Amino acid sequence: MAQPETDPIYHTRKMTRELNALIAHLRDDVTKVDEPQFKAMFETAAEVLGGLAKAFGDYEKKNEAAWQR
Repeated sequence: MAQPETDPIYHTRKMTRELNALIAHLRDDVTKVDEPQFKAMFETAAEVLGGLAKAFGDYEKKNEAAWQR
């Protein structure tokens, strides 16, 4: 059964999928360009987005104090 669009989990999961796709794209592009600054920037961007995806997962699991009521 599909989750309704009014469910916050529907949106966190959708955004997590999008973030993971972007992370994969960034990491793939790191292998295509031979410039250290570019590689560092893209790897940093992937790490930051990974942290955001983790925060969405933490929200879903309510395992961080900030997400508990």
